[in-house]
Amino acid sequence: MKIEVPKKVQTIIRTLQEHGYDAYAVGGCVRDSLLFRSPADWDITTSAKPLEVKEIFKRTVDTGLQHGTVTVLIEKEGFEVTTYRIDGEYEDSRHPKEVIFTGNLEEDLKRRDFTINAMAYNDAVGLVDVFGGRQDLQDKIVRCVGNPQERFTEDALRILRAVRFSAQLGFFIEEKTKEAAKVLAPTLKNISAERIQTELLKLLVSKNPHYLKTAWELGITKIVLPEFDVLMETSMGEKTLKAFAYTSADKAERLAVLFANMEKTPEKSRDLAQKILRRLRFDNDTINKVSELVFWHTCPWECTKKAVRIVLSQCTPALFPVLLNVHRAELLAEEKPDKENLEFLEKSGEFYREIMEKKECISIKMLAVSGKDFIEMGIEPGKKIGELLSSCLALVLENPEKNTREYLLSYITKN
Repeated sequence: MKIEVPKKVQTIIRTLQEHGYDAYAVGGCVRDSLLFRSPADWDITTSAKPLEVKEIFKRTVDTGLQHGTVTVLIEKEGFEVTTYRIDGEYEDSRHPKEVIFTGNLEEDLKRRDFTINAMAYNDAVGLVDVFGGRQDLQDKIVRCVGNPQERFTEDALRILRAVRFSAQLGFFIEEKTKEAAKVLAPTLKNISAERIQTELLKLLVSKNPHYLKTAWELGITKIVLPEFDVLMETSMGEKTLKAFAYTSADKAERLAVLFANMEKTPEKSRDLAQKILRRLRFDNDTINKVSELVFWHTCPWECTKKAVRIVLSQCTPALFPVLLNVHRAELLAEEKPDKENLEFLEKSGEFYREIMEKKECISIKMLAVSGKDFIEMGIEPGKKIGELLSSCLALVLENPEKNTREYLLSYITKN
């Protein structure tokens, strides 16, 4: 089978071959190509040593020479080129004691995690598939290369990656691979929070976020997300998994659904969400967005345009549609979704769109007056100015048409 390899990748492979070395596209790019998907990255493996790669190509970056990786730059685009290698003994479920370069492609493929990621390709030789990766793609199976206990012992993150690939591709995890994952799941405690976060997030924004249940069944979440195990002891666990089906693949939305009901109140759920997200080293922007969504997820306002304006003045307006999606997903996860509540969400969405289209005032910044206007009226700068602006905002949230400079100055003068 011929794979369409990008010209720049072909150039690197061909150049290495012209200098007497083997070279192949390898790993995920081959897998995705066989699945007729567009690969995000193209990695290249070669028999050339790192310094030999650097000698052949004019523009390179020393990405990880000790592990055999050099980034080759072609027209400002970088491609990782890694020497065939054999990993030595692993001590910490993550790093090998040593890396031994080899001239044997099969030895290099043997150290990779799953059969579907252990295939190589170039136009001259075609597909190199020593471990049955193509068949596993056809059978929709995630299977470790060789002995699964050895693969998971080498890098414990592979245990979570097995579930992540399963979720992304909609594949089953092969039985021996699953058994080894369950036995070795506790070793995930040796993996950094950043690496756990990356895999967990990829799982959650995949086409099958409910495969998080597989991670729970294998004892993975007990180590990386113990709060989810507590949730699964209640009826809210299954409901949360079901709610994922009604969400978009937006990370804040999926994370909000995950955390929304981990505690009995929105306030406590928000606080727990912040604690977990910080532990998993999420960025502040994500923490803030998810916290806000979790806090407001029950949509505790009346179905009036005024009520929506007030809520928008207290939360981030751009998050409001996501907030509605989170609550809608929860409602649809019920055995008998409440039609009245669904209509409430629909109407709230309409109010939101009208408010935003008409640019109705929902913040102090949008007022027709500013603190400067009050200072010019002779009011001393300080706390009083803030109180007056808040009073004006309360007025126009009730009556948007009163957001004019003339009216608000008159209002302040009279009061």
